[in-house]
Amino acid sequence: MDHLVGTQAPERRTTDPAEALGHLERAVPGLAALRFPEPRAIDWQRVEAGLGTALPADYRLLCERYPPFVLGDFLGVGGLSPGNEDAWVQGRYELLETVEEWCAEADLEVPLHAYPVPGGLLPWAVSSQGDFLLWTTDPAEPREWTVTVASRSSAWWHYTGGAVQFLADLVGGAVEPWALPRVRPVVEEW
Repeated sequence: MDHLVGTQAPERRTTDPAEALGHLERAVPGLAALRFPEPRAIDWQRVEAGLGTALPADYRLLCERYPPFVLGDFLGVGGLSPGNEDAWVQGRYELLETVEEWCAEADLEVPLHAYPVPGGLLPWAVSSQGDFLLWTTDPAEPREWTVTVASRSSAWWHYTGGAVQFLADLVGGAVEPWALPRVRPVVEEW
C-alpha cells in the first residue's frame, strides 16, 4: 500500500535560477568541473511545444550549463541536450505511462495524476532504483512548481521548492531523504 510520508519545505525558496545552481555547486563540489564554458543552445521552443508546457528556469539553466550527470551513483539528472530535444520529450511521455500507473495504484488520501492533467506530475529525474523525481505542475507558472518524490518502496512525499534547490538540499542534508538512500555529493557525467 502506498502512503504519503509528508511534505518538506526549504528554509527559503530560491527563485533565482543562477542562485539555485550556485547552491547545487556548493553542495556538489565536483559539479563545477563539468560545467560548459558557455551555455548550450537547447531548442526550448521545440521542447515546450512537444510537452505542451514551459519548464522551470532553474532546470533549463541546469541543462544548458551541464551535461547529463549522476549524483551519488544513484540519481540521473538532465539528459536534455542540443539535438536530442524530440527524443527527450518522447522519453518523458514514456515515463509518464509508468507515472500514471503508479498514481492509479497509489492509495493516497488525495489522489495524484500524471501530466498533462492540470497539476499532474511530470518526471525530471530518475534513480538507478526506479524512483521518480517529479514536478507537480500546479500552479500553472513553472517557476512555482514543486517537487514530488515517488519512491520504488511506495512512499510519496513533497518538497515545496524547485528542482535544482531540491537536489542541493538533498545532497547537502537539508532535506531528509524519506524512502531514498542518502545521496553522496559525488558526481559523474552520465
